[in-house]
Amino acid sequence: MTEKPTAAYIHIPFCSHICYYCDFAKVLLDGQPVDAYLDALIDEFKSYDIRQLKTLYIGGGTPTVLTAKQLERLLSALTENLDLTALSEFTVEANPSDLSDEVIKVLVNSPVNRISLGVQTFDDKLLRKIGRTHTEEDVYRSIDKLKKAGFENITIDLIYALPGQTMETVKSDVEKFLALDLPHVALYSLILEDHTIFMNRERRGQLHLPNDDKNADMYEYIVDKLNENGYNHYEVSNFGKTGFESQHNLTYWDNAEYYGIGAGASGYLNGIRYKNHGPVHHYLETTNKRVNEEILTQKEMIEEEMFLGLRKKSGVSVKKFEEKFSVSFDELFDSSVKKLIGHGLLYDDRETIRMTDKGFELGNDVFAEFLLDS
Repeated sequence: MTEKPTAAYIHIPFCSHICYYCDFAKVLLDGQPVDAYLDALIDEFKSYDIRQLKTLYIGGGTPTVLTAKQLERLLSALTENLDLTALSEFTVEANPSDLSDEVIKVLVNSPVNRISLGVQTFDDKLLRKIGRTHTEEDVYRSIDKLKKAGFENITIDLIYALPGQTMETVKSDVEKFLALDLPHVALYSLILEDHTIFMNRERRGQLHLPNDDKNADMYEYIVDKLNENGYNHYEVSNFGKTGFESQHNLTYWDNAEYYGIGAGASGYLNGIRYKNHGPVHHYLETTNKRVNEEILTQKEMIEEEMFLGLRKKSGVSVKKFEEKFSVSFDELFDSSVKKLIGHGLLYDDRETIRMTDKGFELGNDVFAEFLLDS
């Protein structure tokens, strides 16, 4: 019997506003059938008869746009049949401007033990420029409230290479993050996605982004500064103090299976990667929530194992790889590994295949070398 997944992702697609760079499955909250959506979401969760999880993650959208009553209902339904002694990490994403005292009270009285705050930058001017509605002051107020409520495991997102961003504002963001003494940060370079306001502006020549050299300088500065201050760069985009690495996200990078629940959510079960209906009304109208299922071939599984595993600082264990796939690692990748070692992108350690700092920076070049011929 196949072991059941120990991680679940729950998607709340509602937002109070749409950020200019965001292409996630989301809709504006006004006029949406939120309670009907929660009914359907809870039904989908219960259909899997989940009794034990190590990690549970509620993302979005913005989970904290739910009312305190709605959030309490959701958290209760997700955990009522769970063995809470096995649940080691329960994360809820939040926006600094949505964290009311009532919502924090609900979080405190639940098994939630990790909060992920969408900060992006501390610079008020840049926040307005990227379509965020919170301010630097909101960030400090939210974190202060969370700490006073007893939350220790707080992570924030930061984005760099924003339109009009300078090295000075990057340095300021890093200093302000370090002053908060939080245990974790996720760091992203701005990526332009289709169907976003920023992509439309870029196509009209109205978006002024830092060039590639400036982008690389910003990345290197942030990485060096975080490393100096005791943050372990344990995954391409993630930095944590010891013991505060994201256990849920490590499920993805370990290429393990997980439940994906809600409109637009993706999951991985029984060798099948699936995606749920994205538009809320489609999700509500259908009995079968899945819109797409893909049974992975051995080739695809191997490629994913390398792409995802190499995102981690710990890399890919050759022994575990060979046990999992019953193939010789060297026969598949010997020349690629030697080439990447020669270019300084991989460490010269054939028991574990892992990227150097330079490899982390040029990750896509590394991943391309692990594509298998058809």
